Amino acid sequence: MIRQFELIQRLKSYCPDMDEELINKAYVFAMKAHGSQVRASGDPYFSHPLEVAGILVEMHLDPASIVTGLLHDTVEDTLATLEDIQKLFGDEIARLVDGVTKLSRLELQSEETKQAENFRKLVLAMSTDIRVLIVKLADRLHNMRTLYHVDDGAKRRRIARETMEIYVPLAERIGMQGVKDELEDLAFATLNPEARESILSRLRYLHETSDNQVETILFELRKVLDEHHITASISGREKTPYSIWRKMHMKNVAFEQLSDIMAFRIVCEAIPECYQILGILHNAYSVIPGKFKDYMSTPKANGYSSLHTSLIGPLNQRIEAQIRTKEMHAVAELGVAAHWQYKQGASLDGKQYAWLRGLLDILEHTSNPQEFLEHTKLEMFQDQVFCFTPKGDVIALPKGATTIDFAYALHSQIGDHTIAARVNGRQMPLRTILHNGDQVDIVTSKTQNPSPTWERFVVTGKARACIRRFTRQQQKNQFLELGKSLLHKAFSKEHIDYTEDNLKIACEIFHYTQADDLISDVGHGHRTAKEIAQSINNKLKNTTTEASLDEKIEQKFDESNATIKKQKVDTKMSIKGLIPGMALHYAGCCHPIPGDKITGLVVTGKGVTIHTVDCALMADFEEPERLLDLSWNDHLDDTSRFVARILITFVNRPGSLAHMTTMISKQGGNIANLKVTHRTPEFWDVFVDVEIKDQHHLDAIIAGLRTVPVISHVERGK
Repeated sequence: MIRQFELIQRLKSYCPDMDEELINKAYVFAMKAHGSQVRASGDPYFSHPLEVAGILVEMHLDPASIVTGLLHDTVEDTLATLEDIQKLFGDEIARLVDGVTKLSRLELQSEETKQAENFRKLVLAMSTDIRVLIVKLADRLHNMRTLYHVDDGAKRRRIARETMEIYVPLAERIGMQGVKDELEDLAFATLNPEARESILSRLRYLHETSDNQVETILFELRKVLDEHHITASISGREKTPYSIWRKMHMKNVAFEQLSDIMAFRIVCEAIPECYQILGILHNAYSVIPGKFKDYMSTPKANGYSSLHTSLIGPLNQRIEAQIRTKEMHAVAELGVAAHWQYKQGASLDGKQYAWLRGLLDILEHTSNPQEFLEHTKLEMFQDQVFCFTPKGDVIALPKGATTIDFAYALHSQIGDHTIAARVNGRQMPLRTILHNGDQVDIVTSKTQNPSPTWERFVVTGKARACIRRFTRQQQKNQFLELGKSLLHKAFSKEHIDYTEDNLKIACEIFHYTQADDLISDVGHGHRTAKEIAQSINNKLKNTTTEASLDEKIEQKFDESNATIKKQKVDTKMSIKGLIPGMALHYAGCCHPIPGDKITGLVVTGKGVTIHTVDCALMADFEEPERLLDLSWNDHLDDTSRFVARILITFVNRPGSLAHMTTMISKQGGNIANLKVTHRTPEFWDVFVDVEIKDQHHLDAIIAGLRTVPVISHVERGK
């Protein structure tokens, strides 16, 4: 644990004019506030805020951030109040502490709701001061470093999953690559320890058989640069186990095919030297085609700048070289935090925070915290492409984004009124997927409104949130009109007037705050117009006479009917777009699962059979009137299971089949069928039908299988 004087000395090393008394006061206040509290490890609780402050000092953050690190848990976990912080440490530090503090009055709500509310508050706080997020990341980093002390396995996995889904993408967004890598790997160790250990064992084997290849490669690279009188520092760094696992998963390649397990960083003084070094390396070694990336001319949205190239380098090894300046290197490691070191806290480039403004737009267009969290994950989790407006402005979008996503990235109103799009001068369908360098011109009309079908192909959280908001409002208006019509008829039968006063009486009886909510529920079928009209009638007559037996039976029937309707509305069906009551089957030829694009084939006497849109049997189908345009429900029942087929090639040796089935079991899959399709003395080819939850579950199983040493090839079969 870092000590008080060490903390101050490190802070003085880059901030000599800091207020030492302020740091000491915060240290004493936090230590007294936490008192005898202890962590799961048995250490004094105060060790945690002290370590968080130490992490912030390593990032060269300003004194206000260091004080916030010391105090960040006092309001949440002790008797100290925000007023105490404000009185003793001032408005700036009180605002930062408040931003980091979790909402503490949500104990009665679900874990999902608490997580969503806390994240919503964090976004609002960091939109005014990005230091809130940096302190929060330092807090989460230390908690993840000590996560193994938590005895409850379910709690460990929940914290690790939250880290992977929220804090890792946020760290990447503000360019803190070192924090991102460590958080990823710590979470990976909890969520998939078997896969991580498998990759670590392969790395150990690589080290044992490499005979100091890294040092040899470094020596050869230095020699090449010295020959051209280039002064630069060169270092080698190994990818984290999670980074290796993810690349194997995404690229569908084996461990041996990765070219950047070991990357070499070349750091020089100025940008012209970077391009000169690139030319020297390309002249000295063979370049691997398609592996060059210029993040200097087009930096990433988080400010990352560098040149990446892959080569057949010294010793005929596949290597990746990253070339950058010293300032670029600091930004690559510390992201936003590096600006305090290089710009002494000067205001940062607004373009770097466009993503944060995008999150605020999503916050404005979503109806509840859980939906905001869902759309935000969509916004943060994907690789990017860079497109241009006709004026030359760069718009960063997730990979797979369409022209509709581009329109909403410009402005929500532009997205709402989009009628057409021209990509590189040619008019293209609105579902057209954009690529790097595309120039996009959006055509709008004031009479155009979002189509619910857009939600099927957009990928950005902002676009989906705006489309859903419009669809919800449109549906609400339809239910309001239907509800009013039903209530008019019911009121007429009961000989009462359809007036605001009578609707207020109904709201009091059925506990509604607004009449529109009551009317909408009638349109939904959650309430019957008859029961509302009868209740108002009874209230107006001021009678306490019990209803006759016949009336009770009739009312009971209506209530039961309303309950049935409500259940039908709320039931989470697997498929959207089906005709109610039709029998449903899943095709055995293509094994559709949630995440696939699907279509429905109407078969006389059998109902609807679900196929993937690229199913081979559907390619030559000539009766389009029997096809239904379908999609998966956004929220599937956790108990739902679907069968997917996996094609596997493994080495024919004792125990291979056991290794394969064990990995499937560890990833939560259940084998429904297994068949050997081809065998030789060396290899077996099999297909395995596995019961899974969705596409992400299948991807996790396939990725896990790729880490098994005896398995040489894995892919999804159809």
